[in-house]
Amino acid sequence: MTSGWQRALPDMPAPPAARAWARISPPRRYEAQWRRLVEAALEQDLGPDALAETGLEPVAAAREWKPATVALYTKVARYGGLEIAQPRTPEPDPLTLDLKELTRIRSDGLEHLRTVAWCSLALGWPGTVGQFRGLRRDQVHATTRRLLVSTDDGEWAVPGALTAWHAWEAARDRFPSLAASPWVLPALRKGPGVNSHVGGQLSTQALQVTFAKHAVRTATAMQATAPPSRRPEVEALAAVYLTLSYDTYRRLALAAGTPPVAPRGAVRAKRSVSRAARLAGG
Repeated sequence: MTSGWQRALPDMPAPPAARAWARISPPRRYEAQWRRLVEAALEQDLGPDALAETGLEPVAAAREWKPATVALYTKVARYGGLEIAQPRTPEPDPLTLDLKELTRIRSDGLEHLRTVAWCSLALGWPGTVGQFRGLRRDQVHATTRRLLVSTDDGEWAVPGALTAWHAWEAARDRFPSLAASPWVLPALRKGPGVNSHVGGQLSTQALQVTFAKHAVRTATAMQATAPPSRRPEVEALAAVYLTLSYDTYRRLALAAGTPPVAPRGAVRAKRSVSRAARLAGG
């Protein structure tokens, strides 16, 4: 039988770590993240009591988690009932960044074209990973000058994304499973899940990995093709791309003035704009 976490009494020894974790019910809708948190804690032989005492620092150091990842798993731990202090989610660093390189078409590969279309859309419609995961093709309409994204929350005009969108649409239409898929960002191959199939809905984790791979490949391509006169500038930008996540990409787009389409990240983006203005003013 599982239940919520309760700290062991002072005179009572804590049970073995694996048994202690097994007694706790994972928080609803965060079962996958809870499982990964428990696995990371068990690697360090930490039960829930020990994790509550130490915080996530030992686990984060062993796994080399970034601050945003620590913030995520702290929330998951708290949702599961553990008394862990919530760190402040970090603001994007740097505060501004040239994101256009991630929207440039460099090959005709399906994964590349899909991600370039995603990045191009996100500069005008900065949805969360979850929103892009659920975005359907019938919600995106191409006009002669821009894309229109329609959701239950309203309609957004997205300039500058037509080339990437048409390239991705033309490429996917060559494959029946992708052509028939209702999703803007469909799976290109069958995954480990029982219901996974080509053209199916991608998982949130798969989308995050896809973006990270695209950022690294873009950085590598930039470094390989940079002219000598721009090499220092390109090297500096590529170094940031190597560790760029979609969440940071989205917050940077918001900080640059793109209207938000979801509450998440909007407040931090406003803080970034204010901080950038203070720095510019000396």
